[in-house]
Amino acid sequence: MSEAILAKRLNIGRTPVREALHRLARENLVVILPRRGILVAEFNIRSQLKMLEVRREIERLIARSAAERANAAERQQFRELAIALRQAATDNDDLRFMRLDQDFNRFTARAARNEFASTTMALMGGLSRRFWFMHHQHINDMPLAAEYHAAVAEAIAQGDSEAAVQASDKLLDYIEHITRAAMDW
Repeated sequence: MSEAILAKRLNIGRTPVREALHRLARENLVVILPRRGILVAEFNIRSQLKMLEVRREIERLIARSAAERANAAERQQFRELAIALRQAATDNDDLRFMRLDQDFNRFTARAARNEFASTTMALMGGLSRRFWFMHHQHINDMPLAAEYHAAVAEAIAQGDSEAAVQASDKLLDYIEHITRAAMDW
């Protein structure tokens, strides 16, 4: 695939296509080969595990900061989010869970009030979603994922930074376990 072909197929100019491709390249989702085209970046479990090392530390910072800095309205949002996550699990609604997961990430980033941590997490978000979409049919325990997310949301709602960090660690332990299990699929 090339920039020119994409622009033609999308019926838009090359500049927005180029900008979008460069953003995808920064997020490690595509590889731009000058004068040769664009490739979807290879998915690699080892790279995913390395990314999770970084993500764990950033998520701990975000969870702690959100618990300490969230205002009353945000704390209420986290309470409601925990309920909605558990309801999605009860209903076995994967699509709803994925939407709530995006809300969870957006809410925690905003409540943490640290644009550098939020930007770093956003860069890793595409890789994490890519992994989930590639493997969600093998995982089959969305209720457990929802419960781990809900526990972080509840700790933030209560303003308990240590519980938020502990819940975040459990969530990342789960994600790392799923990632390692993907080697066998």
